[in-house]
Amino acid sequence: MSEQSCLVANDWVCGEYLRTRSQELVDATLQHVGITAAAVGIGVAVALPLALLARRYRRLAGPILGVTTVLYTIPSLAMFSLLLPLFGLSAALVVTGLVLYSLTILVRNVLAGLRAVPEEAVEAARGMGYGPVRLLWEVELPLALPALLAGVRIATVSTIALTTVGAIVDYGGLGTLILDGLDSTFKAQVLTASVLCVLLAVAADLLLLGVQRLLTPWTRTRRAGRARVRATAEKAEAEKVAGPA
Repeated sequence: MSEQSCLVANDWVCGEYLRTRSQELVDATLQHVGITAAAVGIGVAVALPLALLARRYRRLAGPILGVTTVLYTIPSLAMFSLLLPLFGLSAALVVTGLVLYSLTILVRNVLAGLRAVPEEAVEAARGMGYGPVRLLWEVELPLALPALLAGVRIATVSTIALTTVGAIVDYGGLGTLILDGLDSTFKAQVLTASVLCVLLAVAADLLLLGVQRLLTPWTRTRRAGRARVRATAEKAEAEKVAGPA
């Protein structure tokens, strides 16, 4: 069967679709990436001060975590409907909804990372004359990076999936192609857009994992040290069980 006939036959896999609709696929992918990046970036910017407030004032931790959790439980269609009067049918509507969804992951991870900073490191920095701002940026946030970046990875993959829901207002990136394909039973479009969405999530996760490893080299050293200690202990135990030759 020729490539041209695969469009006529409405096959799931069709090379002609990729060739003739390549620009449409690129545009949808770029919109998907743009909406995801904006939502996660704004989410981090909002989550950081919220986590700092929750750590500084313990009585606020419960309400902040509770509200962000409740926001995550709101169905996407209801969320967009609630935001519609403020933003209209625009990309801002989708981005704002995705930011609200990302907060439950980001706030918890940032807060967990900040709480895990060793107290002795904080006290040592204070003894060296570090003020609150310098202490935060040069000591606490760098040490909290592993948890923070882990949260960013989870939030990014989750946001890539949720961005497709923006198709209901025509700002869903690849989700718009999926919805249009489902409405018209265009199999090649549905499959191609879905696969691209999955590949986008995998690529984003691998990219952020690389960034995390680059920015937190001490975590690899720590893991390697633990592995050496474990291997030494296992070897000693094995020799003890074997007994003298």
